[in-house]
Amino acid sequence: MLGSASGRIWAAVLRAIPAIALPVLVGALASATAFAQSPAAPASRPFAAPSVTTSAAPSGIASLGQVTLALALVLAVIFVAAWLLRRMRGLGKTGTGALDVIADLPVGQKERAVLIRVGTTQVLIGVAPGRVTTLHVLPEPVALPPAGGSTTLGGTGAERPNFKSLLMKSLGK
Repeated sequence: MLGSASGRIWAAVLRAIPAIALPVLVGALASATAFAQSPAAPASRPFAAPSVTTSAAPSGIASLGQVTLALALVLAVIFVAAWLLRRMRGLGKTGTGALDVIADLPVGQKERAVLIRVGTTQVLIGVAPGRVTTLHVLPEPVALPPAGGSTTLGGTGAERPNFKSLLMKSLGK
């Protein structure tokens, strides 16, 4: 029980990192840009004495280059954060293995048939935008080839059946 609770905590922390890191990074970038543009104070000048600015304002092209560079940096940080979030999406999952997607087959642009294992039963479901429908509950499990396995059955040279043919066979068509 303790392991699953700590896994959920770590998952929540990992989901919160991009939301916290992005504003901090943007603030740090803005501060660094403002600091780089401010003139350095000479040590001989008193603290409250007014200063005369001798540096010219940056030209339009230089200013445009700085803004473009800052925008590119912020966009790069956003894309990296999105990529990391997508890569670590399954990191906090502590499932028991009771539910597993065995195979799926697209049957349209937005529809697909998905074969899932629930405990020891296999269920064929249809998935469409905003709708999931049970198509068939298989009385006996369908044996699928391993994902990285060879394409022949037992070295006999016969091709392994694909998901579509197994689906048609189990539905009696």
